[in-house]
Amino acid sequence: MYQLKNKIGILVLGLTVLISCHGLEDLNENPNQIGSDNVDPNLLMATVISGTAKNVVGLGFGDMAGVMQHTQKDGWSGGHNSYDWSNDSHSWNGYYSLLNNNKTLIEKAETDNLDFHLGVGLVMKAYLFGMITDLWGDAPYSGALRADEGVDFFDAVFDDQKDIYTGIFADLSRANTLLSKSQDAYFSIQTQQDILYAGNVAQWRKFANSLALRYYMRLSVKEPGVAAEGIRRIASNPQQYPLITDATDDANVDYVGASPNDSWPSNTEFDTSPQGAYFRIKMAATLVDALQMLEDPRLAVWANKIEIPLVEDVGSPDDTDYIDDTTGERHVSEKLVDDHLAIVGEPVNFDKEYVGLPTAITLGPAYNLKKEFNQGSYNPHVSQLNDIYKAASGPLLKSRLISAAEVHFILAEAALNGWATGSAEQYYNQGIQQSLNAWGVGDSYATYISGPAAYGDYEDIIEQKWIASWTSAAQSWFDYRRTGLPDLQTGPTAKRAALPLRFYYHIDEIDNNTANADAAINKLETTPFKGEDTTNNSAWSKMWLLQGTNQPY
Repeated sequence: MYQLKNKIGILVLGLTVLISCHGLEDLNENPNQIGSDNVDPNLLMATVISGTAKNVVGLGFGDMAGVMQHTQKDGWSGGHNSYDWSNDSHSWNGYYSLLNNNKTLIEKAETDNLDFHLGVGLVMKAYLFGMITDLWGDAPYSGALRADEGVDFFDAVFDDQKDIYTGIFADLSRANTLLSKSQDAYFSIQTQQDILYAGNVAQWRKFANSLALRYYMRLSVKEPGVAAEGIRRIASNPQQYPLITDATDDANVDYVGASPNDSWPSNTEFDTSPQGAYFRIKMAATLVDALQMLEDPRLAVWANKIEIPLVEDVGSPDDTDYIDDTTGERHVSEKLVDDHLAIVGEPVNFDKEYVGLPTAITLGPAYNLKKEFNQGSYNPHVSQLNDIYKAASGPLLKSRLISAAEVHFILAEAALNGWATGSAEQYYNQGIQQSLNAWGVGDSYATYISGPAAYGDYEDIIEQKWIASWTSAAQSWFDYRRTGLPDLQTGPTAKRAALPLRFYYHIDEIDNNTANADAAINKLETTPFKGEDTTNNSAWSKMWLLQGTNQPY
């Protein structure tokens, strides 16, 4: 992990060339277009990494955190809590913009025989195309980013999802080979521009193989033979396929905090509104309850304790409602408690330390007897995020691309399947240890693992992996689709009575690349939760990866 401290800034996309899969005619005639003959690959590398990092947090701390019930919002919450998405909700253009810069990075590296930069480019290509196909399904791949070759590529064909994963594995395998030499065998590395690993070749190699492990497990239900072969090959030969196994090697990108663009998205330094992002985002009851049951030390890192606990005064007059000056607790009557249930649809939570916001409730701003109903404002009876999430930057404010904890949980699942040597419990324990280390509470491991968090079964692996994905919840979403775990339930305002499975193909792609988009949409498989979606292009339709798996529903 490395923090960029010059004027470029970690999340500034200064070199990004806007590009989609259609409408590239003007770019083809642009004499100032960035190309491999007139750009420093080190600058492109910083741009691609920073843009990818921003997307990871945008998903994992954004709508995916709502879907996976890490957080809920009590203001402007439709997309977050209720999955109120449509074909204009999520666009992949930003991903393809980064891939276009990354293509130039790869071309420049190949021309100049820069094996390090080429290896990095292949890893980032795999990461970005992996995100696209995980989120949407079939997508432009082999014909994408080729509009400069002529009109035949203006409307890119959507490749089969299976073929995209195959290409990802090939790129990561090549990257592993390219990055296998000693550090001093590479040249032209500018450590300050590698904002992920500061030019450390060995760490990039671990990143490549860990990413491959992630995608082999992604295929474990749909293509178990492919998954078994890939995982066995990687897990059985750590010398040829080194992995991220310690949190010090996690693929993390820090926030600089110098401007709104390079600051943590819920910060209150640049967003000073009392109804800003920090005040809208609350800890989800699902996660809070799970962490409390497990006596998990990470809860205190991620959440603040409630400011004013509630106490029900049984038998008191109906208008009882006062703050005890000695204890700081708010005392309320039975009638107020009953009225709350009738109005909000959820009972009052009398926990004196941590209270999460229930999933997709009707009146989130009024939950837990909050006196005023303003959207996205401070609620003294519900846990806010920890104060660290008010900051623009900080030691724990990172975009977490992949972690040692995730690798160990993958290996734990693989061990249960007979695809990796060692015990599932051993890997499970290490996954927890590394996650605790990553969040600065590693000293709590011995106590934690001897309590309710002790290993029991497969569900424990997935639950701990879900917990460890805090701020990168998209990975838990992908695991949920594959396993049906954790067994999350929708709330009363959810758009459908099931969690969504994918993003809609965007209307711009449908309008501008109609034939290819329609072909991909027709290959999607509908589910009983299609609702009013008029075509297969639904967030509740199954992409190839899920078809025939009976998961998650």
